[in-house]
Amino acid sequence: MSGSWGGQGDGTYANPVLPADYSDLDAIRVGEDYYAISSTMQFSPGMVVLHSKDLINWEIIGHVVNDLTRISPELNWDRMNCYGKGIWAGSIRYYKNKFWVYFGTPDDGFFMSTATNPAGPWEPVHQLWKVNGWDDCCSFCDDDGQLYFIATNFAADPKNGRKYNIHLFKMTPDGRSLVMESDSIIHQSNGSEANKLYKINGLYYHYFSEVKPEGRVIMMERSKSLYGLWEIRQLNHVDQKLDREPNQGGLLQTPTGEWYFLTHHGSGDWEGRPASLLPVHWIDKWPVIGQPGADTIGRMVWTGKQPISGKKKVSIQSSDEFNTGKLNVQWEWNYQPRPGKWSLTERSGFLRLYAFTPSHSNKQGKIILRAGNTLTQRSMRTPANVATVRIDLSHMADGQFSGLTHFSTTSHSLFGVKQENGIRTLVYDNNGKDTSGIRINGRAVWLRSTWDANGVSHYAFSTDGESYQSFGSPYQLTWGSYRGDRIGIFNFNTKEDRGSVDVDWFRYDYRK
Repeated sequence: MSGSWGGQGDGTYANPVLPADYSDLDAIRVGEDYYAISSTMQFSPGMVVLHSKDLINWEIIGHVVNDLTRISPELNWDRMNCYGKGIWAGSIRYYKNKFWVYFGTPDDGFFMSTATNPAGPWEPVHQLWKVNGWDDCCSFCDDDGQLYFIATNFAADPKNGRKYNIHLFKMTPDGRSLVMESDSIIHQSNGSEANKLYKINGLYYHYFSEVKPEGRVIMMERSKSLYGLWEIRQLNHVDQKLDREPNQGGLLQTPTGEWYFLTHHGSGDWEGRPASLLPVHWIDKWPVIGQPGADTIGRMVWTGKQPISGKKKVSIQSSDEFNTGKLNVQWEWNYQPRPGKWSLTERSGFLRLYAFTPSHSNKQGKIILRAGNTLTQRSMRTPANVATVRIDLSHMADGQFSGLTHFSTTSHSLFGVKQENGIRTLVYDNNGKDTSGIRINGRAVWLRSTWDANGVSHYAFSTDGESYQSFGSPYQLTWGSYRGDRIGIFNFNTKEDRGSVDVDWFRYDYRK
């Protein structure tokens, strides 16, 4: 992927439109507004909600799940045992005067919530069905008001190898229960998942993806009945290296009748699985995704005319002065945070983080993966990124380590201040290898990470907020367990639950 992305300022756009980890997308239009959701795995709050007026410029407006422990205790700060699991793909729909989000986890089953405002508040998440080995669900409301639910059983029969069963259920009128006796298998193929249901011009369309020799491709089947007979067609070709398998996503129609597909790229890189917008061409009543070839099957499109012009430009939020009494919507804790160990009100204009010992129940060895109350956001893949944090160290305790981090489950770096025997020292931990620096005598320290489109980060520090000095070796951002790199603020104590820091601000500038 090139460094160019999003709106180009001349009426065109370049993919990706979101050059960061917005995976497992679904999207809808309601009136002149577009809404999308993206999976969040173990991060809290969960299932991020995005909004756009033009399909190119997106902003975060909220999350569906405030309390991950309603899904599983393994998603809490004292367990931290769900890397690669947690909140997987889901669907967002609008019917019966409400927004409906359904999603699954591989171990805990399916969950749902509703809201009248997609920015929230969302109803406390409700468990639709406790089951394991299922994923990629979607709800559907037919013209008569009957609710349906479609999902993949990827653990159906070990003898089938990679063949997954796609099931269709009716739901009760409140959308909170499945009618189990209505269960029907409507498709089976190699790795078939990413389900969505649509009704367009009187025909039912079942969107899904499956694995073919060329990679994971987009498929569609259609019928006059939800129970078939189904016609089936491949909608796109993929190049695993060049276009990174666009597949999971949502079909959208603009008010003027054009169709688009908002999708993630299924093959992850250090930034995760970014999002692109592809044109849709209807051929013989099939929504071909991308640029159709001679075989009328679509290919990846990297540039195009912006679908809607004249809208106010927005962008993904990144900076936070911590002066509003609540965290800005871009932040997600690594697992459900420990209550009482962070505050935005104890010191006005600051985020106070209390240090406590990392969880020992986590199966991962890297300390940052066991350190509760690590506050994170997505690292953007843009040509120039500068993230700086100012931290007041006045109330640190022996054994405490606090600062700025990049991490995935594959690798990590920690850059900050450690205190031992009352002495505070600048420390850089690159995958477990520590480099110690100068003694920090002042009350505050400024820590900075800069990285480019190749994901190579360089750290620097300042003791006065004016002059910055580079520190340590470069760090390569990585991805792991279906997640891209996260930049975050960490604070833990390896000896005891003692000490705190006050984070004055976090300023992250990313540019085209």
